[in-house]
Parts: sequence; structure tokens; C-alpha cells
Amino acid sequence: MKAENVAEQLGKIDVPEANLQEEIKRLEGKTVVSLEQVAILHEWLESKRQSKQSCRVVGESRTGKTIACNSYRLRHKPIQEKGKPPQVPVIYLQVPQECGAKDLFQGIIEHLKYQMTKGTVAEIRKRAMTVLQGCGVEMIIFDEADRCKPKTFAEIRDIFDHLNIAIVLVGTDRLDAVVKKDEQVYNRFRACYRFGKLGGEEFSRTVNIWEKQVLKLPVASNLTNKRMLKLIGEATQGYIGIMDMVLRDAAIRSLKKGLNKIDYDTLKEVVQEYK
Repeated sequence: MKAENVAEQLGKIDVPEANLQEEIKRLEGKTVVSLEQVAILHEWLESKRQSKQSCRVVGESRTGKTIACNSYRLRHKPIQEKGKPPQVPVIYLQVPQECGAKDLFQGIIEHLKYQMTKGTVAEIRKRAMTVLQGCGVEMIIFDEADRCKPKTFAEIRDIFDHLNIAIVLVGTDRLDAVVKKDEQVYNRFRACYRFGKLGGEEFSRTVNIWEKQVLKLPVASNLTNKRMLKLIGEATQGYIGIMDMVLRDAAIRSLKKGLNKIDYDTLKEVVQEYK
């Protein structure tokens, strides 16, 4: 049977009513929630920025490292005075795959919204160093840092050595393995913060925050009751990123059913897909 025949037999997909579409769109958007775990990391990063110390932030995938680190950057707003370069205390960059020196310095220049210089790696490096100094950068956060080529870590080390800018390398345990291969790099990034999974009371508090501040459904779903929390815990294993996906999915599915809250059966449907 052809795809055209299948589509014709099944007919047009019903589009949700305007109000429901609006709610679904809201639930599909990204929300940053202030969590105790994030606040503690921000306090630690602030101490490193002030003391100009480089460091690592390590944790498993889907633990929320990216949002936590990028939100720290957003708390340090750039200052722009007429006729002067913008002063940007903290910059955050996601490292591309197989990142070489040229990619690294181009990323810095583009992030700071300066015109890109064409030329050799040496010329682009010099341009990036000048821009970093001119913008008064005090900390650079490199997310997915394990994507850097081995020689690129030497370039990152030089930024720290020459400009006295605190560098934060963010990644999974793969980052630790890469960094520890080079003693000079490891010695400069020895300080490490482990961003872990949520558990126990902290997990329950986080689910409660998500229900009230992210989902915001018309009627309380009581997601922290024993039955619901057990389902969420089994599906997510404490990973905040997976928890976010499960709860948003369950909320959208509930609204499409005409419900005003997430019920146990709908949550169970969604959870089955994440096991």
C-alpha cells in the first residue's frame, strides 16, 4: 500500500482548538527553573571567577549542566557604554565536534559579536586574544569540552596563562579522561565540581517545582504523591533532563484528552516509553 493511500484512508489530522494549541506551545517551550543544585553551582563558579581559577564541571548527560552553566552566564549581563567596547564578564560557548584552534577562536570572536578576521590560525588567535582583553572577559565556559582536539586544550591553557581569564571546561566523564592525558592541562583544571543526578528529598522538591512553575496546569496533579513520584523516579533515574521531557509529555497528552491535570494512567502511558 502506498503512503498516499494510507494518508487518504486515515484522513486529515485534527488540529487542537486555539486555546489548547496555545497551552501546548507553552509546554513545548524551554523554561529555566531556579533550583538549589543550580544555585550551589553558581556560587562555586562565582568563587572561581573572582579568584581567577580555572576548573571543570563534570556530570552525566541529561543532568542539566548546560542550563545551569548558561544561566550563570546570563546572570552576568554585559555592560555597554557609548564609544567603548562592551564589557562581558562571562561568555558561554558550546564546542563543535572535532574542535580545532581555529574553530575555538572563531567561536569566541563571533560570540562577542566582533567581525571575523580571515587568515592563519596565528592571526585569528591574536584577534581573539585582543577581543577578550577589550571586552574585559573574566570567565569563559566551554561546554561539551571533550569535543576539543588534544592540541586545542593547549590553546585553552594559553588563554588562561596569558590573559588570566578563568576557564571552565564542562562535560561528561569523557572530559576527565581527555584532560588527564595531558599533565599540564590537568594541573590547570584540577578543581572539579561534580553535577550529579537528583535523589531523595531533592528529587521530590524538584518535581514539585516543575509542577507548579513549569507545567502550571489548571488543577493540581499531585505529582509528589507516593504512586506518581515512584513512576517518575523509575522512568527518569534522577536525570533532570529526562524528568522535564516526561512531565511535559504527560501534561500535553493529558490536555489533549480533555483533562485539567496529569492523571496516573496518562503518566503511566508516558513513563512506559522511557523505560
